[in-house]
Amino acid sequence: MSWWRPSDIGHGVRSTLAGIGSGTRLFVRLVALLGASLRRPALVRDQVHFLGNHSLVIIALSGLFVGFVLALQGYNVLQLYGSESSLGLMVTLGLVRELGPVITALLFAGRAGTSLTAEIGLMRAGEQLAAMEMMAVDPVRRILAPRFWGGVIAMPLLAAVFSAVGVVGGWLVGVVLIGVDSGAFWGQMQSGVDVFKDVGNGVVKSLVFGVAVTFIAVLQGYVAQPTPEGVARATTRTVVMASLAVLALDFVLTALMFSL
Repeated sequence: MSWWRPSDIGHGVRSTLAGIGSGTRLFVRLVALLGASLRRPALVRDQVHFLGNHSLVIIALSGLFVGFVLALQGYNVLQLYGSESSLGLMVTLGLVRELGPVITALLFAGRAGTSLTAEIGLMRAGEQLAAMEMMAVDPVRRILAPRFWGGVIAMPLLAAVFSAVGVVGGWLVGVVLIGVDSGAFWGQMQSGVDVFKDVGNGVVKSLVFGVAVTFIAVLQGYVAQPTPEGVARATTRTVVMASLAVLALDFVLTALMFSL
C-alpha cells in the first residue's frame, strides 16, 4: 500500500514555495512601511508599551536568576585557576554577548509573540481584517506594521534590561554572598568589556532576533485559519518557529562576528 503519491509531493512543494513567496512579500511591505509607521508614532508607541512593558517583569526576573547562576557556576570554575577577580568580566561577557539577547528573544517569543499571533488571528477569525479591507483600509499598514516595528523596538530594550539586571544578580552572588572583592569585580568588567565589540554585537543580535520573532508572530496571525483551532495552531507555530529561528540565527551571527 502506497502512503504517498507523486502528486502529494508536488502539492506540498508548491504550497511551501507559495508560503515562502507570500511571506517574503509581506516582509518587504512591512519594511517599506517604516516611514508610514513613524508618521503615526502613537500606534507604534502603544505596541512598544504592550509588548515591552507587559514583558518587563518576566524579563527582569529571568535576568536576575540567570545572573545568579552565572556567578555561581563561574566562581566554581575560576577559583580552580585563581582568577576569582575575573568573575564580573565573565558574567558580563556571557550576558551581553550571548545569554542576554538569546534568552530575551526566547522569552519574548513565548510572551509577546504569542499575544501578537492570537490578537491578529482573532481579528482574522472575527472578520475584522476583512471588514477593514471592505472599507478600503489596508490591514497591513494599520494593524501589522505598527505591531511589527513596535516589537523590533521593544526587543533590544528588553535585552538591555535583561543584561543589566543579570550583572546586578552576578554582583549580589559574587560579592555579597561569596565574598569576591567588589573593586575587582567592577574593575575587571570595565576594563575587559568593549562597548563596540561586545555590547554592540549584543545589540545587533537583539535587533535581528526582534525582527525575526516579531515577523513570525505577525505572519502566523495574519495567515491563521479563521477558526479557534486555527488560531491555536498558529500560536503554537509561532513559539516553535521563532525559537528555532533565534537559535539558528544566533549560530550564524556568532560565527560571522567572531570571523570579523
